[in-house]
Amino acid sequence: MSYKAQLDPKRIPTHVAIIMDGNGRWATARGWDRSVGHQKGVETVRRITTAASDLGVKYLTLYTFSTENWNRPPEEVAALMSLIFTSLEEDLFMRNNVRLRIIGDLKRLPVDVRTSLENLMAHTAQNSGMTLVLALSYSARWEITEAVRTIAVSAAKGEVVLNDITEQTITEALTTSFMPDPDLLIRTGGELRLSNYLLWQCAYSELYFCDTFWPDFDEEAFYAAIQDYQSRERRFGKTSWQIEQTTEK
Repeated sequence: MSYKAQLDPKRIPTHVAIIMDGNGRWATARGWDRSVGHQKGVETVRRITTAASDLGVKYLTLYTFSTENWNRPPEEVAALMSLIFTSLEEDLFMRNNVRLRIIGDLKRLPVDVRTSLENLMAHTAQNSGMTLVLALSYSARWEITEAVRTIAVSAAKGEVVLNDITEQTITEALTTSFMPDPDLLIRTGGELRLSNYLLWQCAYSELYFCDTFWPDFDEEAFYAAIQDYQSRERRFGKTSWQIEQTTEK
């Protein structure tokens, strides 16, 4: 029986975030240029986007390019930017009724890439299915720093009273304010860290790590991660007894 057949359709996570790791290592292990791994990774993005949409996931956030990735060799950065520019096919979004959103420091992106992304966001804005969020030129520390600056400016203008600043104030100042926090964070490629990704938002996310490189992460691997998520009890600091009492009500 496939993992998909074992899933409880009533317990599909609303928001899944993924760290798509292992493209370069996948290619290097085969004696190929790292760019080949990134190209294969795009194919996986298309498969997993469709699979998540079909399952009923409402938000899928993919760590596409971090602020730290700007420090990679210039030729690899250029290849990644070119791949982003050429790989986002509008048909994928329209066929699956998916809308596109972007989080990150878009000012650092090449103009043609930024324009292409902005056009695609506009064209898919009316789609009513899943929202695919690409984290581009993104890091959690950058995001939190920007949020603090925004709140500080509001405080200087007298629009925010210091004692009124709450966790919700910060949440609303983040680039992710339009969506709920991730229920599940998946990282492929065998590494066991968050790598500066959605640090504020993942405070209570379920974490799932696997050794599979992203180009080899297929639909069944995705369903296996969802099944593992469904096997867990999410307590948010409470006891199992408290959760049971809430469920019974």
